[in-house]
Amino acid sequence: MAGDRSGSARGDRGARAGRYPDRVAPYSLRYLGDPVLQQRTTDIADIDDRLIQLAEDMFDVMYDAPGIGLAAPQIGVQKRLFVYEHDDEPGVLINPDVVESDGAWVYSEGCLSIPGIYFEIERPKTIMITGVDLDGNEVSYEADELQARLFQHELDHLNGTLMVEHLTDEQRKSAKKHLLELRLNGPRVGASISIGADGTVTD
Repeated sequence: MAGDRSGSARGDRGARAGRYPDRVAPYSLRYLGDPVLQQRTTDIADIDDRLIQLAEDMFDVMYDAPGIGLAAPQIGVQKRLFVYEHDDEPGVLINPDVVESDGAWVYSEGCLSIPGIYFEIERPKTIMITGVDLDGNEVSYEADELQARLFQHELDHLNGTLMVEHLTDEQRKSAKKHLLELRLNGPRVGASISIGADGTVTD
């Protein structure tokens, strides 16, 4: 998931830039139109050194984007995990599942696989999510607002769902040209845009 348009919720690339200073992650972002983004991922049975390395590589890609969350399919890997950072705390969640949700919250949501375009989308305000961490421990989190949004966005990726599937009819009409350009020409150049639930486009 992309950080907000102001940059205040983005992954802190500057703080993390020295994490792996001598190597480049062997993965790159996949964008809208790539079939891998529409496929449901496979549950992870074993946590081994290769999975730990994958998570480290995913953090590299996420911070470089920059973003606050990244799911494995976004780098072409069909495994059921995502990495994230919230309140300066990085985390990894394996085989996640939302078991409770409540309320509604509208937020201008961005995606690293659909760069440069934000959409006002309504999702549950609070959730309970369960999963496994990199140490193999079962974990559960009660998440609210941005953190809940982040977890839901990344879980969607693991189910082969992109945020464009949550758009209103008005948003789809307004976004049609921009999404087609992304499919044909790759990531958008220049300032990002935001599309409201009523289809209004703002720079």
